[in-house]
Amino acid sequence: MKKVTALTAFCLLVSFVTFAQMPAMERVEPMFWWVGMHNPNLQLIVHGNNISTREVQLSYLGVKLVTVHKVENPNYLFIDLSISSIAKAGTFPIKFIKAGEAPLVYNYVLKERDKSANRAQGVTSKDLIYLLMPDRFANGDTTNDSFSNMHEVGVNRSQMYKRHGGDIQGVMDHLDYLKDLGVTAIWFTPEIENDEPNASYHGYAVTDHYKVDQRFGTNELYKQFVDKCHSLGLKVVKDLVHNHAGTEGYTIADMPMKDWVHQWPTYTTSNFRDAAVMDPYAAPSDRKKMLDGWFDRRMADMNENNPYVQNFLTQNHIWWVEYAGVDGFRLDTYPYNDPAYMAKWAQDVQAEFPHLSIFGETLVWSATNQAFFTGGNTVNRGFDTHLPGVTDGVVKDAIYEALNGNNGWTDGVNRLYSVLAQDFLYKDASLNTIFLDNHDMSRVFSVVGENVSKYKSAMAMLLTLRGVPQMYYGDEILMKNFSNPDGLVRSDFPGGWPGDKVNKFTEQGRTPAENDAFNYVRKLANYRKNTTALQTGKLMQYIPENGIYVYFRYDAAKTVMMIYNSSENDQKLKTDRFTEQLNGAKKAINVITGEAVDLKELNLADKSTLVLEIVK
Repeated sequence: MKKVTALTAFCLLVSFVTFAQMPAMERVEPMFWWVGMHNPNLQLIVHGNNISTREVQLSYLGVKLVTVHKVENPNYLFIDLSISSIAKAGTFPIKFIKAGEAPLVYNYVLKERDKSANRAQGVTSKDLIYLLMPDRFANGDTTNDSFSNMHEVGVNRSQMYKRHGGDIQGVMDHLDYLKDLGVTAIWFTPEIENDEPNASYHGYAVTDHYKVDQRFGTNELYKQFVDKCHSLGLKVVKDLVHNHAGTEGYTIADMPMKDWVHQWPTYTTSNFRDAAVMDPYAAPSDRKKMLDGWFDRRMADMNENNPYVQNFLTQNHIWWVEYAGVDGFRLDTYPYNDPAYMAKWAQDVQAEFPHLSIFGETLVWSATNQAFFTGGNTVNRGFDTHLPGVTDGVVKDAIYEALNGNNGWTDGVNRLYSVLAQDFLYKDASLNTIFLDNHDMSRVFSVVGENVSKYKSAMAMLLTLRGVPQMYYGDEILMKNFSNPDGLVRSDFPGGWPGDKVNKFTEQGRTPAENDAFNYVRKLANYRKNTTALQTGKLMQYIPENGIYVYFRYDAAKTVMMIYNSSENDQKLKTDRFTEQLNGAKKAINVITGEAVDLKELNLADKSTLVLEIVK
């Protein structure tokens, strides 16, 4: 007999207590599905008081009841269905029969798939992603700020770990602002329910995989948000968390089986060492602790070796794409997941949605470590992860080294050159998402010491290098702070709440310095949006000399020259060595100012950049 852990004992106790309180059929998930899916198999999870004591019956043309699984917890049934190509959209009853009692009936709906062209279209290097936290961006509906039936009640904007009241409607109210800025895709930190007692605003401790947190809105409102984005030419990235779930969720508080999550004799956190996954000499115990250890006591580590867990997660993610039409997935804490499952997950999702884009959060410390997780088996991992791209934290670190470091053979601006020179490690480096900061990191303006020239150089690199650029909300208006603690980099966007003293969504509400930053980003972002050379063009870089780093983005239509002077001094740059790209050109246009520039010799201010369009 297996030793009962503290968590298991807790969960079994909850199961016993809920017998008297839970409805006979509390939920069925997925609550509806579609005909014409690539994979005909569907596994329903049914939760209710002693539901396993009932037999299951259904009859519908094209739908076959394959197997009914009864598991350790009598409050669950897992029902395997096969939905053939002849099945039509419609409703059919699923009956749960028990002798001597009235049958329970769930009317299951099969829907037609939405085949509109702008759904699940993918987020690519043509886009600029804007990451925001719904709770901290704007409050468009004050009636959904708090609910008495949730564990955390109330709004307190003066406390960094409390709910602030931002919501989906608030974002919808400011889509014109984002479109004007040059944004083409919006990524929320998870908007699904996080009904935890404390600090649940961030979204990474999901308690209901199929429900938008009611403090953000409803499922239908989220779908309307996606539709409105698409109507404006904007795309939507959905943030997914495979690795863990909030302990207040029904599948954790009343687990279907003991190995639904990773169990330990005593509470055990991950060692957070990604090297243990790739190290050929790693101790198995280190690798297990990395993959199976918990992130936090309130974040149960999902056992992705369990086939029921696999089906639960994969079907949920497919459901959200088909339901809402999102265009891409960002995968939280990617290295902590089971590698074989994640490779299969990617194949299953892309079989249904071939154009959907996927990028995984890796946050590792070398290009080789990043490439280990990407698709193509390019670093001899031994199998293909089928992960197209990652969040390129190595490029982010190299940009900061170029901005703040002292130049040396591999330091300062040479670090950025060297990191990009390692792009041969990836199947396609253009699928990596490049960024300067996010909800877990110190903000760019603070990292560069609130130096405006460095800030502009950072933004210029973000918007002209290869990959899919992602910026963090408020960076365009010089929002600042170090992630110590992380709540300090998750401040409210000024003007997003009724009664805010200033409204920085408007030019009038911003200071001259903030408008200068905003206009710089807007100019360059919109230029990028209309310049294929910066989206899909090739990259050619030159070895830095005297602290000056030069690279070109080019295609048949245009050539863009990026020059960064990392020196503390003004410098002059002769352009003779760049003949491969200049090809005799004498003039260029300064993308920011629109002024004509003589290419023979360029004047460079310290710690500054020039972005030039070459006049052919």
